[in-house]
Amino acid sequence: MLFKAPQSKLRHEMGPFTIITNLPGRAIPSHWDHGYGPLARFDESILEPGGFIPMHEHRNDEIISYVSDGMIHHADMAGGSFPISPSQIMIMNAGKSFWHEEQTKPDAETARVMQIFVRPHTVDLAPSIQLRNLEAPVLNTWRFLVGPEDSDAPAIIRNDVRLYDIHLEAGVRAAVPSWDNWDTLVHVYRGGAQVNGTTLAQAEGALVVNETPVIVTAGSDATLLAFLINRRATLTHAGTIGG
Repeated sequence: MLFKAPQSKLRHEMGPFTIITNLPGRAIPSHWDHGYGPLARFDESILEPGGFIPMHEHRNDEIISYVSDGMIHHADMAGGSFPISPSQIMIMNAGKSFWHEEQTKPDAETARVMQIFVRPHTVDLAPSIQLRNLEAPVLNTWRFLVGPEDSDAPAIIRNDVRLYDIHLEAGVRAAVPSWDNWDTLVHVYRGGAQVNGTTLAQAEGALVVNETPVIVTAGSDATLLAFLINRRATLTHAGTIGG
């Protein structure tokens, strides 16, 4: 069964910082949870030049930062300080407590980041941070970005969500990678596409439950994100954002 997720209306503007929040569970009518299993939410974050998000705490969230445009600078109370570019991906395994801040330089271009919040399997795990270089994307080929602890993903999160991206040329079809008994959420990050025959515009998505294969076809040149989700995974709702 396919549930279409319309473009989110949850837009928060805070000066140079804008957040557009996507709640995957809301794709299903009358679903009790704003998240879908361990995938709590994902935010398109836009940080204009000179933007600054001061030091703040996260607890019990696994946070993926996927940068598509520009560059953001991360700093944390554990001593980390580094830029994040589209050739990298960052994971904050917040665990019991993790403090960080983000900013863009005044002369930089506007940064566009997808920040993805996954619910960990256990409360108050040890905090850690990962910055991983990514292989260059290959047109029309899915790229494995993030996965659970038992996977061979470049970056690791502590629950059953697998994240992929693809840059798909207009008219090209591609099957989304699958995992036994896991569901699929496809989000159109740029462009337009069809998912199993359902047309999606930019910023729309499709949650596909108990249905394989999942086939995407680009209506125009498109960038898509695909989440594979074990909706039966053990999880905690204690997260600062993802709870």
